Order: sequence, then structure tokens, then C-alpha cells
Amino acid sequence: MNLILWVLAFLLAAVFASSGMVKLVTVRDKQIDRTPYVEDFPQVVIRGIGALEILGAFGLLLPALLDVATVLVPLAGAGLAITMVFAALVHTRRGDGIAAALPSILLAIVSTLFAWLRFGPYPL
Repeated sequence: MNLILWVLAFLLAAVFASSGMVKLVTVRDKQIDRTPYVEDFPQVVIRGIGALEILGAFGLLLPALLDVATVLVPLAGAGLAITMVFAALVHTRRGDGIAAALPSILLAIVSTLFAWLRFGPYPL
């Protein structure tokens, strides 16, 4: 199970790091074309979300790899899960439909499962 959790951590980190980088470096007009919810928020908020996603991705891996403050790993998973719950709520509030909210919902579930398993039965 530990191997599965490591693979899951790397996959979640890759998803959140790439999503965060897009939010940080993409021009606002291109972001709005790709993800219309961006027009509801100031650019600084979108960049802040991107920065949090990147920090969360680092938090999933670095403490475990360096064996320092390993409690940060499940905390990062929980923080990313909370972020995705709010992302799903934004899509729901906008009336974007289930197709737009589904990735956020799935990432919230997977991140919650990861955090729970690392907090409880399979700590580092």
C-alpha cells in the first residue's frame, strides 16, 4: 500500500504543479478562453491559487523525500482537497454543469483519501 501511496503522491503532485504553473504564467485572456471561471476573479486571486497548488504539490513530496516534518504530507493533501472542494463550488455556483465540476470533485476525493491514509493507517 505504501508504494501505491507514493505513486498517488507523485501523480497528484504532477497534476497540481502543472495546473498551478498554468495559472501563474498564462495570460489572463488565454485563461478566460480555456477556463471561463477566471473572469469571475481578479488575476491576483488566480495567481494565488496557482501558487497554493504548486506549494501543495511540493508538500506532497518534499517532506517525505527528505524525511523532515513528514506530518506536512497529509496536511498538504488535506489542503489540496479543500481547495478542490471550493473549486467545485465555484463551478456549481456559475452553473457550469457537472462536466466542469467533475475534475475538481475527483481530485478532492483522491486528495482526501490520500490525506486520510497518510494521517491514519499508513503514516510516513
